[in-house]
Amino acid sequence: MERPEIICHMVTSLDGKVTGDFLFDPRCASATESYYRLHRESSADGFICGRVTMEGSFTSGWYPDLEGYAPVDQPYGASDFIPEDMGGFYAVAFDTHGKLGWRSSRIVDPDGDPGYDGARIIEVLSEAVDGRYLGYLEELGIPYIFAGKDEIDVRLALHKLKTRFGCQRLLLEGGSILNGAFLLADAVDRLSLVVAPLVAEKDDKPLFFESRVTGFSLTSVEREKGNLLLLLEKDG
Repeated sequence: MERPEIICHMVTSLDGKVTGDFLFDPRCASATESYYRLHRESSADGFICGRVTMEGSFTSGWYPDLEGYAPVDQPYGASDFIPEDMGGFYAVAFDTHGKLGWRSSRIVDPDGDPGYDGARIIEVLSEAVDGRYLGYLEELGIPYIFAGKDEIDVRLALHKLKTRFGCQRLLLEGGSILNGAFLLADAVDRLSLVVAPLVAEKDDKPLFFESRVTGFSLTSVEREKGNLLLLLEKDG
């Protein structure tokens, strides 16, 4: 199935964790700076995050009162909503049941980072979503696509992102559960990892929450401000 190239781009600890207090340790600051720089220089068409990551980075858990929105009636099955004026850099939210609260159709980055600020939001949903949430998205002009009945079919979602939005390359930026879903769907083509010289706590989340044996070949390694920048390509 035709789909974009997917680069899983993350900051990791020495023991392969991608969430936790180590990310806010002053000794991780330079790794974070390298991560954001690589994001900006990636020439990707957008980035993908799961609901929890989007909430933590951009929406702060806010959610609209859906009582004020009429449900979208779809008598002939789930129908995608794609405004005519699409284009630019995309923020793709894998939001299975429609739980993210947006205040506009574009990302407002709290730090004004040009790699994120102003990105056009796309919601990827399952059909198990409140019709009023669809009405809310349409009122804001946020496009949405369906990719599964109760859970999201990763490969179907990616196929739509390529054929309907023209995405050729996307950065997969987590979190752990979404990264694992992409790996299990055989939809991770490259790894771009900034490895900070820190060990995380035992309960912090790994790069892939679920995984199977998958081979990658190291194609580039650099040292930058005490961190390792690794680029790997999937075997085969």
